[in-house]
Amino acid sequence: MTSEQPSLPQDAAQDTEAPTESFEALYRRLEEIAQRLESGEMSLEESVRLYEEGMTLAEQCQVLLTDVEQRIDVLRQRASDA
Repeated sequence: MTSEQPSLPQDAAQDTEAPTESFEALYRRLEEIAQRLESGEMSLEESVRLYEEGMTLAEQCQVLLTDVEQRIDVLRQRASDA
């Protein structure tokens, strides 16, 4: 594991909080996990652990994307009001 990997929340309540890592860092880690899972070269337990981490990362990416969409909507609204 590299030092760029995000610290992942351990309970569901934290999953909806804004991630501290950038979208790009989260997405890179998600891609790494997908590649490892596709390789099929690990134990079932490790595969499940990586799958869980991947799902958490995907949720964090979605939180960031939703935030950006809301910010863009606000900017569009301001532009149309001007």
